[in-house]
Amino acid sequence: MIKRHKTRAVWIGKVKVGGGVPVSVQSMTKTKTEDIKSTVRQIRELEDLGCQIIRLAIPRMSSAQAISKIKKQIHIPIEADIHFNPELALEVIKQGVNSVRLNPGNTTNKDAIREVVAQAKKREIPIRVGLNSGSVWGYKGKTGNTMEQKLVACAIEFSRFLESLKFRDIMVSLKASDVVSTINAYRLIAQKTDYPLHLGVTAAGPLNSSIIKSAIGIGSLLADGIGDTIRVSITGTPHDEVRIGHEILESLGLAKRRKPEIIACPTCGRCEIDIVKIVKQVESLIKNPKSEIRNPKLKIAIMGCVVNGPGEAREADIGIAGGKDFAFLFKHGKRIRKVPSGKIVPEFIKEIKKL
Repeated sequence: MIKRHKTRAVWIGKVKVGGGVPVSVQSMTKTKTEDIKSTVRQIRELEDLGCQIIRLAIPRMSSAQAISKIKKQIHIPIEADIHFNPELALEVIKQGVNSVRLNPGNTTNKDAIREVVAQAKKREIPIRVGLNSGSVWGYKGKTGNTMEQKLVACAIEFSRFLESLKFRDIMVSLKASDVVSTINAYRLIAQKTDYPLHLGVTAAGPLNSSIIKSAIGIGSLLADGIGDTIRVSITGTPHDEVRIGHEILESLGLAKRRKPEIIACPTCGRCEIDIVKIVKQVESLIKNPKSEIRNPKLKIAIMGCVVNGPGEAREADIGIAGGKDFAFLFKHGKRIRKVPSGKIVPEFIKEIKKL
């Protein structure tokens, strides 16, 4: 079990963040926010995949004014992403947004921030102090010159200003595009504060690059017990952001599995059956919304030879271990029967459906 870092709790709409509750998965729409139809459609698709909080870009007043219409048509809370212009924050609060992200690196008018805080307090919505490495290069705080030190010092300074206004519903994010700087920044602030932390590696790039950076950056911190909500940043569809976010949590035992788990060997020169083909067929069946294989707790092992195959297959609910032109079928730790190569897939799938 991972021992979670203790943080205070805030509420984003009906979603509790911090205070030891399960880590939530966020994403951000890739549509123009004022294109209400497209934005709502994308959010609903993300809801179906398990997105729990959605962030919307608010670059202009028309974006801010779309919030109330969008909110009526979706089921998850909205966080508004505000940069440079506090007037936009005031408008989204008026429109009924559930949380506001302010970037201290480009939001510096203290009188305007005071008004935002007053309205956020009145509406009982939290503020995320959302920093990224691209916006703090010019920060000249009293604590160090490394990127992680700048991120932490700036976040604490801004958060203390909010607290001086008797505002406590604060979250923090400290995202860098460099994985090590991101990890170090979050570890450092976790030692100094009890703010709920939103994790992510910013500008992580296209799918493959993002999977690696996010799994290492977000995964390392979660394994340390740090983090209350996450967003995987991908140059691409937000649907993958949600899927990968859940997979990171599931792999660490921080979320219940949403679909059966497949354990499969990478194959090598010892492999005597077409493992790649079998894995693709089983995986395709699992992903099919109409599939009969719906037990999310199911562990399926697909192994190619006798070295690790029998052991791994025995540890799974159901598995196969390949031999030359055949496979042994295992169920709940017991070897059931030997299946010839031509019948491996249909026999295996038939048995999986029984579980």
